[in-house]
Amino acid sequence: MPDIHRNIPDSAGLNAFRADPALRRLLEVYLSPEDFAALLPQFDRMGALAGGELEELALVADKNPPTLKIRNRIGADDQRVETHPSYQRLEHYAFGEFGLAAMSHRGGVFGRAGKLPPIAKYALVYLFVQAEFGLCCPLSMTDSLTRTLVKFGDPDLVAEYFDQLTSQDMDVLFQGAMFMTEQMAGSDVGAIDTVARKDAEGNWRLYGDKWFCSNPDADLAMVLARPEGAGEGTKALSLFLLPRRLPDGTPNAYRILRLKEKMGTKSMASGEIALEGAVAHLVGDPGQGFKQMTDMINMSRLANGVRSAGMMRRSVAEALFIARHRTAFGKRLLDLPLMRRQLLKMLVTAEQGRSMVFHTARVLERADAGDARAAKVLRILTPLLKFRTCRDARKVAGDAMEVRGGCGYIEEFSDARVLRDAHLGSIWEGTSNIVALDVARATRREGALEALRAHLDELGEEAGNMMPGGLADALARACDYMEAVARDPAREAEVRQAASAVYNAASAVIMAWEDARMTGGQGDRARLAGLVLTHKLLPRDPLAGGGDGAADADLLERAFHDMQPIAEAAE
Repeated sequence: MPDIHRNIPDSAGLNAFRADPALRRLLEVYLSPEDFAALLPQFDRMGALAGGELEELALVADKNPPTLKIRNRIGADDQRVETHPSYQRLEHYAFGEFGLAAMSHRGGVFGRAGKLPPIAKYALVYLFVQAEFGLCCPLSMTDSLTRTLVKFGDPDLVAEYFDQLTSQDMDVLFQGAMFMTEQMAGSDVGAIDTVARKDAEGNWRLYGDKWFCSNPDADLAMVLARPEGAGEGTKALSLFLLPRRLPDGTPNAYRILRLKEKMGTKSMASGEIALEGAVAHLVGDPGQGFKQMTDMINMSRLANGVRSAGMMRRSVAEALFIARHRTAFGKRLLDLPLMRRQLLKMLVTAEQGRSMVFHTARVLERADAGDARAAKVLRILTPLLKFRTCRDARKVAGDAMEVRGGCGYIEEFSDARVLRDAHLGSIWEGTSNIVALDVARATRREGALEALRAHLDELGEEAGNMMPGGLADALARACDYMEAVARDPAREAEVRQAASAVYNAASAVIMAWEDARMTGGQGDRARLAGLVLTHKLLPRDPLAGGGDGAADADLLERAFHDMQPIAEAAE
């Protein structure tokens, strides 16, 4: 039974996995039967932790941010970032017990012989982030740095660091970071002026300032720099791996100047760094740094989308719980028509995000296996979800705070923390304008929209009668619109509108396809797809009136019912 005192419901201790049966059904779609059976206990355990210990740790870590220490007590240089024990415990779960930064790169996590598919990692992160967001940044950067290093690095360099980057032993683990942003070069990467010079021994050394570096005391960081004399623009940039310490154990020649005082992600340190001749290793070919870094950025963008989708689910789950257990004007909130309409809108948007990130994980697996068309589909899905899912999270988190009311505005609950953190997704790894323009670039230069359209047409055929009437036509119109806008420089101001149309159409098709593949499904995802079509793709007269239909009411009733704690344990 929920803890309710004076009409204030508290969902503390609710298992985030068991209270979300739709997630279980989706994982049966996206995982093989063998992987699903093996991983089910891990999903259940993460769900329990997210609603219990992880949530408690995250609240404490948020109120006890990291501090920068410059010297030790006898005055010797000893620069380090100190984190609260609650944050360290969160690290233990994410990096250690669950191996979230390791499972995509080696076998052995959870006793499995080989690497786990991307959806396994992203589903666990989806649950983890419902408690803690800040740590997910170092987690995804460690994961994506390892991927980029393995993909482009010299084999000897990979061998030197791979075991530490993928270790689940916290005393051995090397965490990763990405140092790219500069004061004169935020979104304009081509303006980077950090210089790389070779010393007398042939070692590369980096000089310059990096303005926004999350996880600044990471053991390894990927850094973009301009080799001396290489020229201007992105084509002259190279990618370097920067170790925190040199082989003899001495600190490398860079300093953390200060830590940022941020609006959100307070548990995790971000700072400014001065590179003062720091030794670094060239990764890949000179002059290809931006292209190679793009791989890491894209993985971080996908991770941002997963985190935003997870926070939307947390927000919707809290709102549904409150509406079921709080009363006003002699009724439960869930029986009030305006509240039902607000909750349904939140639910649709959150489910769009979930389907988009899970399906993108499926496409990523195929692309990494050598599927050329999947690689093109991934190229456009990643900025699409980074653009729309991350922006939607801000709105959904704000609406959830409103459902809780005044208690949502105080820091004893997590609503304010989630809302602050939700704003980050649409800024890091490219602001909304930048990633919307990237959707247009992928359309114009790489044929990515054409590949996505073909992919979605195939999903629509597989969905069969689960496809809402008119959705195929809406998809075609959205793609035609994006194509026209992407190829006309005079229509750049329409890029965000066109990208939103493609996102909405794609998410609706994917949800219909998921419904067709579900065992024992009730048509809920097809109904969600229909709501996306009706409310986000088709023209409507705002003065025509009309409310939600019986089918919509039935959909919301099941969502309320699903929020009851599930009695049986995961098998």
